[in-house]
Amino acid sequence: MADFDPVKELGLKVLHVGINAKGKDDAMRIAKDFETLMGFMPRTTPISVFASDLVEIMYENGRGEKGHIGIGTTDVEKAVEYFKGRGMGTIKETEQRDENGKLTFVYFDREIGGFAVHLKKY
Repeated sequence: MADFDPVKELGLKVLHVGINAKGKDDAMRIAKDFETLMGFMPRTTPISVFASDLVEIMYENGRGEKGHIGIGTTDVEKAVEYFKGRGMGTIKETEQRDENGKLTFVYFDREIGGFAVHLKKY
């Protein structure tokens, strides 16, 4: 497995960074800062506001001490197996699956530098 390149083989890439806000007003203030400073247009969801697709500001109770990092992959199940071999487990209750039962989303069971990390199929 020495020649295995996870970035190439699993299509790994950073999708977005998540920031934990102190409520909806704080999240909107942060999103407006990104809009003013970087031109990132806000887009609201029921649980967060995105500043473009690059930054997700959670209204409250976001995972991770500092926030989260969304990692994209072409195959979540293969990526989970790869990372399990490197000591990373997953949180079963965060799993999301498509209509065929294929895993499309899951959080790892530990943080890195205060950030929760999730895998998402793209």
